[in-house]
Amino acid sequence: MRIHICAVGRLRAGPEAELIDDYLSRFDRTGRALGLGPAAVSEVDDRKGGGMAAEAALLRRAVPKGAVICALDERGRTLTSPKFAERLAGWRDAGRSDVAFVIGGADGIAPDLRDEADFLLSFGQMVWPHMLARVMLTEQLYRAATILAGGPYHRA
Repeated sequence: MRIHICAVGRLRAGPEAELIDDYLSRFDRTGRALGLGPAAVSEVDDRKGGGMAAEAALLRRAVPKGAVICALDERGRTLTSPKFAERLAGWRDAGRSDVAFVIGGADGIAPDLRDEADFLLSFGQMVWPHMLARVMLTEQLYRAATILAGGPYHRA
C-alpha cells in the first residue's frame, strides 16, 4: 500500500527536511516486507493566493484516484501509536492500494475537503505548524511499521 503525504507548502532544506527524509527511508525499509510503502511527499503551493479553496483543489489533484484520504485536522480523532498502526494495517488488509495523508496550509483544510476525507486524524488539541506535522506524521508512519513488524522501536 503506497503512502502519499500531500501537503501545502514547500519544505526548505533544514532540520525538518532531514528528519522527514530519515523517517521516510526508515519507513520504506521496514514497511516493504509488510506491504507498506513506498512513501512519497507531494507538495502543492497556491502562489495565486486563492486561500483554502484553492489549496483544496491542488490537494485533490495530488491525491491518487481511489486513495483513502486521511486528513490531518485538529477536529480529528487522536489515536495511540498502536491504534494508528492497526488503522494502516486495516486499510492495507482491505486491499486499499493508496493512502493519502492530507496536510493543509496555515489556515488548515477547506471544510469541503475535510468532509470528503475517509478519516480525520489529530495530533492533539494543539495546533502544530504544518512542517512539524509532516515530521510527526513521518515518525508515526515509521513507528507504525515497526509495531507491525514486531520491532523494538516502540516501547509502550
